[in-house]
Amino acid sequence: MGRYAGGAFVTFETDKRQRLWDRVQGKVGGPVPKGLRSDKAEWLKPGLVGRVRKGEEKLRHAKLLDFRDKQ
Repeated sequence: MGRYAGGAFVTFETDKRQRLWDRVQGKVGGPVPKGLRSDKAEWLKPGLVGRVRKGEEKLRHAKLLDFRDKQ
C-alpha cells in the first residue's frame, strides 16, 4: 500500500467525473490513518477503491485511472 504524498490527477470525461464526485460527497469525514496528519487531506470513509498509475514509490503525481465501490 502506498503512502499519501499529495493529490492525484483526475482526468475523466465529464459524466464519469460527476459520478465520482457524487460518490465522494457521501463519504467525506473518514478517520485519519494512524501516523498521518489530518490537515494534509480530506479523508473519506471506506467504500471506494481507486486504481492509479503512479510515477514513483510514493503516490505523488498519481493519475486516477478508474474507481469502484468496495465489495
